[in-house]
Amino acid sequence: MLRRRYLPHLEFPNSSYFVTFRLAGSIPKSVLDGWNFERYAIKRETERQKRKLSEYERTRLDYLFSAKIENYLHLGHGVCWLQNPRIAEITIDTLKRFDEDRYRLHAWCVMPNHVHVVFTAISKGSETTSDLIPILHSWKSYTAHQANKILARTGPFWQEEYYDRRIRGDEEFGHFINYTLQNPVFARFCNLWSDWQWSGCSQTIHKMMND
Repeated sequence: MLRRRYLPHLEFPNSSYFVTFRLAGSIPKSVLDGWNFERYAIKRETERQKRKLSEYERTRLDYLFSAKIENYLHLGHGVCWLQNPRIAEITIDTLKRFDEDRYRLHAWCVMPNHVHVVFTAISKGSETTSDLIPILHSWKSYTAHQANKILARTGPFWQEEYYDRRIRGDEEFGHFINYTLQNPVFARFCNLWSDWQWSGCSQTIHKMMND
């Protein structure tokens, strides 16, 4: 099923996903506009050549765009409300709330201005509660409400758009688990992934990481 906002989000029953969602205001609009212009310029060139983007090109563009966002987020510009321990804890508790009910939570990491999660949606017949978009909406809606109460503020808490990728195969699964847990190390917040208080994984993944 294809649903569109600004980017396509593909949903598949019982699929595993890597998702990243970030705080509203964590990246200035002017910076995002510049990256979007660069991204669209590449696409326009393929249109000029009267050909479609190859699967490799689409994946590469997606990777380059998300990597730029990630590198910028690690600099800590803009709002970093997730540094508040109460908000970070609420975020993690929310992720765990429907674990083994609507989804299987494999790994997560709450950074100062964004969150990474790896999970597998659980299909329940014709019900849509386990679809990607409703899951992300429930996480973001509840945590935004609670965080805004703590901060005594109103307005958007999360950026509306988020990044998601359906995981294809064991190699990609291992890559995104490692990327999620090692994110604080990549950002130089700690030396070992296990030292970061606001990340974690299932018992199965924890055993794999320590074997």
